[in-house]
Amino acid sequence: MTTTSFSHIGLTCKDPVAIERFYTKHFGFKRARVYAPGPDQVVAISSGNLSFELFKATETSPLPPPEKSGYEFPGWRHICFAVDDLDAKLAELGSDAKPTLGPADMGQFIPGMKVCWLADPEGNIFELNQGYVDEANPPQLES
Repeated sequence: MTTTSFSHIGLTCKDPVAIERFYTKHFGFKRARVYAPGPDQVVAISSGNLSFELFKATETSPLPPPEKSGYEFPGWRHICFAVDDLDAKLAELGSDAKPTLGPADMGQFIPGMKVCWLADPEGNIFELNQGYVDEANPPQLES
């Protein structure tokens, strides 16, 4: 079996520069690569082992913007950032914070876990999660 590792998530954006500024300002992303500089450039931004490739949209979405924690139909629902203090991160985001659901206490699932789902400048849903930990012995997938 060949070795695989996470590479990136591609985002199609109305305004890639606004998306780059948002994730750079609030989540420490930095430019990693620019493909074909100019008005139709594709920019890769990275923070740790998470990378986004930002593409300029050439069509409009036939769907309304997602709500709450993301679309309920099959597909990617949202991305998540782990934070050590949810309230402090929300305060840090200031007027850029656009909550779509929460903040919510999820302590009934994982003690101390709190979450909030928000929209970025283009309405993409992302989650801020404080306190998530993997389960020590989760049930295994049956073969």
